[in-house]
Amino acid sequence: GFIVLPEVSYPQGGAANWSNGYLPASFQGTPLRAKGSPILDLSPPVGVTEARQRKNLDLIAKLNAAHASQHPGHDELAARMDNYELAFRMQTASPELMDLSGETQETLDLYGVNRAEPKAPGGNPLGGTGLFGTFARNCLMARRLVERGVRYVQIFIRGQMWDTHADNANATKNCCLETDQPTAALLKDLKRRGLFDSTLVVWGGEFGRTVYSQGTLTQTNYGRDHHPRNFCMWMAGAGVKG
Repeated sequence: GFIVLPEVSYPQGGAANWSNGYLPASFQGTPLRAKGSPILDLSPPVGVTEARQRKNLDLIAKLNAAHASQHPGHDELAARMDNYELAFRMQTASPELMDLSGETQETLDLYGVNRAEPKAPGGNPLGGTGLFGTFARNCLMARRLVERGVRYVQIFIRGQMWDTHADNANATKNCCLETDQPTAALLKDLKRRGLFDSTLVVWGGEFGRTVYSQGTLTQTNYGRDHHPRNFCMWMAGAGVKG
């Protein structure tokens, strides 16, 4: 129901960004890891078949159901029972979901999944982290998740990248270079697959920025302070009109 796609490092605030808040525990998000297995312990141990795994889960569910009947209204236990079943379904679905080999080269190029990181005039990567393309991959993953019936997908762009307290001109340029192409590709891809009218895309940035400089002002290195009353957001799809 709710899948989270962070980049290599979790955003500031961590899991609080996708917590269930005041809703039942089953409404919290499930983050997929950016490196390695998308979910830890996704594959059963060697020698454990799917049939055996199913029998184990059936037994656990029976015991949990008996316990739950003695403790009505135990929200966390109900969520735990749901999670066992969710984990089993993900063991069979996630490997196919994460495999982009079935995507056409045209689609990969559209999102810029394998594009080279742009270089600054001095020859250094503009992003400076070697992570260029991660946001592009997550945008493509979002389309694949929506296609498979996931109701809510949350994509994160690495947080400090937007926190332009220094080197504002270059930092903002880097943000656009990383995000503009994949974002446009996601909208185009949803449209051509007939998913745009049923999908609401909400794009939000970090704090707004003041018009005046923050910190030491030099010709090449200047930043902008937070503007907490000004946030930039836009929406597209799902019948939204300008």
